[in-house]
Amino acid sequence: MTEYKQCIIVRDDLKLSKGKLAVQVAHAAISTYEFAGEKAREAWKEGGQKKVVLRVAGLRELFELRELARRHGLPAVLITDAGLTEVPPGTTTVLGIGPSEVGELDKITRNLKLL
Repeated sequence: MTEYKQCIIVRDDLKLSKGKLAVQVAHAAISTYEFAGEKAREAWKEGGQKKVVLRVAGLRELFELRELARRHGLPAVLITDAGLTEVPPGTTTVLGIGPSEVGELDKITRNLKLL
């Protein structure tokens, strides 16, 4: 059986509080799940809903990774904050990719560091 996972990539430069970061990661997990195909969603749920949270230096890297994911046909969603607490309105905080096959995700994210 093919293994599926989801990657959530956060911006290191924002220095979000733990609570704010948790909420942004949750937004990304749900949003990308909704964009994934039915086969990927079902396989991911059956496999335990594996998620990995990774980090990049800043906004440019998030945009580059989103474009790379899209070129590979993977669901990828940027999360933009409403700006009610820690960051200005419209701040892009995280990128969600997947759920997708582990091998496909690793082609894009293998060089990123864990959060």
